[in-house]
Amino acid sequence: MLRWAGAFGFDPVRFALTLKGVPSFLKDLHQYRRQATNGDAPKLRDLYPFVDDRFRAAGIASGHYFHQDLWAARQIYLRNPERHVDIGSRVDGFIAHLLVFRPVEVVDIRPPDNVCISGLTFIHEDATELKSFADTELESISSLHAAEHFGLGRYGDPIAPDACFKFMRSLARVLRPGGDLFFSMPCGRERVEFNAHRILSPFRILDIFGSAGLNLCEFHAVKADGNLWANVSPADLANEEYGCGIFRFTK
Repeated sequence: MLRWAGAFGFDPVRFALTLKGVPSFLKDLHQYRRQATNGDAPKLRDLYPFVDDRFRAAGIASGHYFHQDLWAARQIYLRNPERHVDIGSRVDGFIAHLLVFRPVEVVDIRPPDNVCISGLTFIHEDATELKSFADTELESISSLHAAEHFGLGRYGDPIAPDACFKFMRSLARVLRPGGDLFFSMPCGRERVEFNAHRILSPFRILDIFGSAGLNLCEFHAVKADGNLWANVSPADLANEEYGCGIFRFTK
């Protein structure tokens, strides 16, 4: 039921915090008005309430996106490839990290939102088959928390139950021998939570890439506690309900 509420824009957690924060907001407003001088008291039309921030931590340094983005950006910084191509990762997260120190080509089925940022090149296409790239063309590729969405229609892509597996094989096809693929995806009990995402066993991911000629170099996990578990066994994540597997493959 909570997922359906979220689909229509209702966040029950934030709503509860909002109710909790209203009395403090009104108290603070009253106190500010009493202390304000020189006509500085805010008028009713100028109020802009943020009533739940007082209950939140000072930033979030945990979870799938925080750890995968930081890990992959550090890896690419250290390796400094001549060319790096990303497929589907968050522009306002991981891609922004990379743009601090290098140019990036980004492939996405959605058109860019009039983005004009130095070093950022968009390739607008369905990346299932990566038709823009020849076999063994790329030395450095990333795809973070993206493959699980392929074929579910969430982002306007065609419905295709096998699209994520085709995409993974396409990544292996375009990777150059000796190159690096930085890949992450929700891992745990296998299922499709339509149309949000797909969850795969880490062993399924290893089988797909292994059969396509890639070798695993590193594996890390983000578990339910939100922490990064570095250099663990894929078995440590196989029975999670919803974790994140972070892989570095080479060919």
